[in-house]
Amino acid sequence: MGGTKKKKFERGSATAFVSRNKALKKLQLSLGDFRALCIFKGIYPVEPLHKKKVNKGSTAVKTFYNLKDIQFLAHDNLITKFREKKHYLRRLKKAVAKKNTYAESIIRDNKPVYSLKHVMKERYPTFTDALRDLDDCLNLCFVFATFPHSQRIKVDLVQLCRRRTVEFQHYVIAAKALRKVFVSIKGIYYQADIKGETITWVVSHKRGYEHPQDVDYKIMETFAEYNSVLLGHINIKLYSDSHLVYPPQLNEYVSHDPAKCLEGDIVDEHLASLAPHIRTTGEHPDEVEDDPEVDAMNAVNVDDPEYIERSKVEAAAVHRLQNLFKGCKFFLNREVPREELTFVIRCCGGEASWDRSLGVGATYSDSDDSITHHIIDRPTVSNQRLDRTYIQPQWVFDSINARMLLPPQEYFPGIPCPPHLSPFVEEKEGEYVPEEKVKFLKRMKGEMEEEEEESDGEDDEEAEESEDEDNEEAVQQVGQKRKRNTSEAAEEPEKKTVKMAVSEGSIEKVDKQKALARQQAEERRLGEMMIPKKHKRLYHKIMTSRKKSSQETMKLKEKKEKLKAAQKKSKKKKEKV
Repeated sequence: MGGTKKKKFERGSATAFVSRNKALKKLQLSLGDFRALCIFKGIYPVEPLHKKKVNKGSTAVKTFYNLKDIQFLAHDNLITKFREKKHYLRRLKKAVAKKNTYAESIIRDNKPVYSLKHVMKERYPTFTDALRDLDDCLNLCFVFATFPHSQRIKVDLVQLCRRRTVEFQHYVIAAKALRKVFVSIKGIYYQADIKGETITWVVSHKRGYEHPQDVDYKIMETFAEYNSVLLGHINIKLYSDSHLVYPPQLNEYVSHDPAKCLEGDIVDEHLASLAPHIRTTGEHPDEVEDDPEVDAMNAVNVDDPEYIERSKVEAAAVHRLQNLFKGCKFFLNREVPREELTFVIRCCGGEASWDRSLGVGATYSDSDDSITHHIIDRPTVSNQRLDRTYIQPQWVFDSINARMLLPPQEYFPGIPCPPHLSPFVEEKEGEYVPEEKVKFLKRMKGEMEEEEEESDGEDDEEAEESEDEDNEEAVQQVGQKRKRNTSEAAEEPEKKTVKMAVSEGSIEKVDKQKALARQQAEERRLGEMMIPKKHKRLYHKIMTSRKKSSQETMKLKEKKEKLKAAQKKSKKKKEKV
C-alpha cells in the first residue's frame, strides 16, 4: 500500500504565487524596471487567501504576484529594451568618467527608445475599452500639466501632458460633449459624453505649488508616461472620427508677440488659450456618423415606448445645452479664471475673449459693441455700459448645470450668489433635499413662481396683522360685501340667458416629464404587487429603512421651518426698533 509521500508546499496555492524577489531573479530586472513593466502591462500585486501556505509556513511580510502574470511578463519585448537601457547607461557613465566627449555624443545619439503601441493593443482590444479607462488618465495628465519646472520631474513629460490635455479639450469643444461642471475647493469637476461613455475628470485650481516630500515621483512619472501615450492614441481616434486635423492647427495665421511668448511656442500658446477655432479636414464635420453599437442598442429597445420617450427628452435637453450660449459674446475680466471659463463657454456655442495685455489668444477687445456679457469678480464696476450684462463667473457654471440661461439679477457684481450646488449629487426617494436644490430643480423645469408665492405669503402676514389692529373696519367691509352678494344673486336669473357660441379649440399641451413620472409610479405599483412571498420580507426591510430616512428628512424640514420663523421674528423686531 505504498506510494509517493506528498511533500508540503509543492502544490495548490503555494505554487500559484511567487514573491517579488523571486520574480526579479526570474526576469533579471532591477526593482525600478520591474515596477515600470508591471505598470505598463497592468500587473499588480495580489493578496493570497492563505498567506502562510503561500509563504511556506513563514509569517514574514512579502509582496506576492500571480505566477501566470510573471510568466506572461517574461515574453514581452520591453524587457529587452530595459536591458539595452541599462547597458546604455553603463557605457555613458564610463564615457563621461573618461571625459571622452566624442564617444559620449555618439552614445547619446544612439539612446534606446521603446514603444508602447503593442501594450495599448493588448490592454484595449476596442476603442470603447480605452474610453472606459480615460477618467484616471485625464486626472493624472491634468495634474502633471500644472506642475512647475523643477529637477524632480522631467520637463519634457510636463510639456507632453500639457499638449495632450489641450488637444483633448479642443475635441470636447468641437464635439460640444460637455454635460456637467462643478467648482469645488479641490478643483473644477467636468463631465463629458464621448461616444456614449460618460467621462469625469477634475482640474486643480491654478495656485502656487510645492512638491510634497512623501511622494515617489519615479512611480508617478511611469504612470504619467503610460497615460500620456494612452491619451495621445485616444486623441488621434477622436480627431479622425470628428474630421479634425491632428495635431490641431489654427485656421488663421497669428502674428508673433515677443513680449508674451517665444517664436517657436506661438502656435502652442494660442491653442492652449482655447479661444481660436481649429482646422477641419473639410469632410462635413457637423454631420454625425452612425455608431453601429448605438444602433444595435436602440434596435433592442425599439418596442419600449418609455425608453424612446426618455431618450427623446434627453436628446432635446442635450441639444439645448449645446447651443446654450449661441450668439453670446463674453468678455473676461483679468481676475476671473480665463482658461476654465473659455472652455465651458465654447463648449456651449459661445465666444470668449479678454484684454490683449493678459495673454495670447484674445479675439476682440473690451470696446467691441457686440459683447453681450461681461464676466467680472469685483464688488464694483467702473464705466458700465448699458448694452451688456455684468455677471459673476458662477452664473456660467450654474446656467450649464440648469441647461438654461438663468436670470442674471442674482449674479450681479457685489451681490452674494446663490449656493453653487453639485450636479453629481442625486438624492434618492425619501432623502432630504435642500431648499436651494428644490428651487434650482424648479428653475430647470421652468417653474418660476416661487418668488411670487413668497412675496404673496409675506403680504398675507402683513394683512393679518393689519386685520388684528382694525377689526371694526373689517366687519363693516364684510357686511357691505354680503349686501352686494345678495343684490347680485337677485339679478343673476335675469342675466343667465346667454346666447350659444362656439369657441376655437386649442391643442392640449402634455408635459412629457410628468407623464413619464406617472408611468414609472404605475409600473412601480404593479411591480410591488408581483413580488413573491420569499422576497417580500426583504422588501419590507428596505421600505422600513426608507421610512426611517424619510422621518429624518421630516425632522430636518421642521428645523428649517423653525429657523425661518426665528429669522422672520428677528427681522420684524429690527424693523420696529
